[in-house]
Amino acid sequence: MPARVRLAAPAKRAVAVAGAVLLVACATPEQPPAPPEPVKETPPEVSAAKPKKEAIKSQPLKYLVGRNLKPMPDKALDVRTRCGFKDVGGGHGSMDLQVTKAEVKRFVAEVSIPKQGLCRFDLKDFEQTAKMPNVVLTDKSGTCTVRMWEQEKGVTVAFNSCQTQCSGDAFSYLWPILVDTRSGRCA
Repeated sequence: MPARVRLAAPAKRAVAVAGAVLLVACATPEQPPAPPEPVKETPPEVSAAKPKKEAIKSQPLKYLVGRNLKPMPDKALDVRTRCGFKDVGGGHGSMDLQVTKAEVKRFVAEVSIPKQGLCRFDLKDFEQTAKMPNVVLTDKSGTCTVRMWEQEKGVTVAFNSCQTQCSGDAFSYLWPILVDTRSGRCA
C-alpha cells in the first residue's frame, strides 16, 4: 500500500487553484466563426443617399519626398560610337553602333570572355522589330533579342536569349554594354 503524503495548507490551496485554472481553461469551448451575412440589394433612392468612400491615395516613398522627379521623355534614340572596352576579369570587346532617329544604321559588337568563349553580333543577322520606346533587334530565327535604350547620360545595349550568337558558355557571362553619350566610350 502506497504511503500517503500530507501537504501543508498553503500547498493544498496552490494545488486546488492550479486545478481550477486548468478546468476553467479547458471548459470554455472555442466559438465558431459567425456565418457571413447575405448581401442585400438596396433601392436606388437609399444608395444615392449614402456617402461615397474616399479613394485611396498613394503615398510617396520616404526617399522620394521633396525630389522633383519627372518621367523620362519618349524620344527617338540617337547615338553614334566606335569603342573598345576591357573589364577587370580580362574580358574585352568592341562595338560599332549608329542609331539615328531610332533607326539602327550600323551595329557590330564582339565580346570576348576569357575561358568561356566569344559573342558576335552583326546587324546583317538581325531585323529591327521596334523603335519606340526602346529600339529592338531580333535575329532571323526569332530567339535572340538586342534592346537599346537611353537612360540619363548613357545608352544601354542589352542581350536576351542570344546563346546562338556565342561560343562555349560565353552568353552566361555576357553583360549589357553601356555607352557614355557625351564621350562615346563604352564599358
